[in-house]
Amino acid sequence: MAGSAPELLEGGCHCGAVRYRVTVRSRSGVECNCSMCAKKGYLHLIVAEEDFQLVRGADAITTYTFGTHTAKHHFCSRCGVQSYYRPRSHPDKIDVNIRCLDGVEPSDFTYYTFDGRNWEDSVAALRDDQHDAQ
Repeated sequence: MAGSAPELLEGGCHCGAVRYRVTVRSRSGVECNCSMCAKKGYLHLIVAEEDFQLVRGADAITTYTFGTHTAKHHFCSRCGVQSYYRPRSHPDKIDVNIRCLDGVEPSDFTYYTFDGRNWEDSVAALRDDQHDAQ
């Protein structure tokens, strides 16, 4: 997708209660090995807030926080799927689960491997190298 126009994709949870549109400016994602992401199989696409639009489901969202409570892990209260959230690494952005986007496969993206097990030692590289949508 390098050098191509941004794509408008849709995605959401399993049951369809939560739906969103996201402008994808780069098919570059992040794969994290922290306990949360590894257990869920979450693949990250970090986008600017203005590139994300929640179409429906605000009333179906349940939010989980832990640790610093900076990350806001949003889950569908009906089916339990976390299709997007506000990440601790980029609290001014939205992190979309690539696996929850319609019409794309995880293999359509390239990935930066983030060492979330050693979050404090690794986050500066993630932020500095801008492994997120610009």
